[in-house]
Formats: sequence, C-alpha cells, structure tokens
Amino acid sequence: MNHIHVVAAVIHDNKDRIFVTQRGYGDMKGKWEFPGGKIEPDETHEEALKREIREELAAEITIERYLEKIEWDYPKFRMTMYCYLCHLDSGYTLKEHSAARWLKRNERFTVDWLLADRTLFLKAMF
Repeated sequence: MNHIHVVAAVIHDNKDRIFVTQRGYGDMKGKWEFPGGKIEPDETHEEALKREIREELAAEITIERYLEKIEWDYPKFRMTMYCYLCHLDSGYTLKEHSAARWLKRNERFTVDWLLADRTLFLKAMF
C-alpha cells in the first residue's frame, strides 16, 4: 500500500471559527477537509504547508503551532497527516476546491468530512 505524508492547516479566525474546504477533484470529490497537501522531498513540514496554501488558496498563512499527527488507512493508500494551527495573513481564492466555509465549533458535523480530517477535529483541542 502506498504511504503518503501530508500537512494540513487548521486555519482559525478571531471569531472562534475554522476554515474548511471541499474537494473539487478525485475519488474523494465533495468531501470536506482542512487545506494542505503532500510534502515534497527536502521540504520541511512548515515549508510544505505554506507552499500548499499558496497553491490551493493563493493565500499566505502564519503557522502558530504543531497540533497533532494523524495516521489513516484509506482503501488505496496509507496517510500520515501532520496538522498545524494557523491563521490567514491575506484573503484567499479557491484554486483546487469547489467550496470553502468558516465553521463554528458547534457546526463541525454539518459537513461530510474526509475521515482523517474528521478524526483530527475530534482529537485536537484548538
């Protein structure tokens, strides 16, 4: 089974909301996730996360702290996801996702999460 290593940005704002995106492509199209993506060779987690956010959202972020590592087995691959608490430094434009939402904590189950991202939401205190 293919094993991929990814980073995810748990972007929050000063209204106690988190930013989530809906996949616009692939086998998991329509599912909701924290933005991020694959770590390239010779990239630190932080470099990968900032690059992915630029590519996916045309945005800049500040990484505040490391949150959690999530291991998940999907049917076609194993994933290790390194998750960071962040905030946006700029506006954003969706480049790869079909939608985005700011969710309050009590709205966290109003979207159809990717399973690893849902696990992060359940485990992490942010």
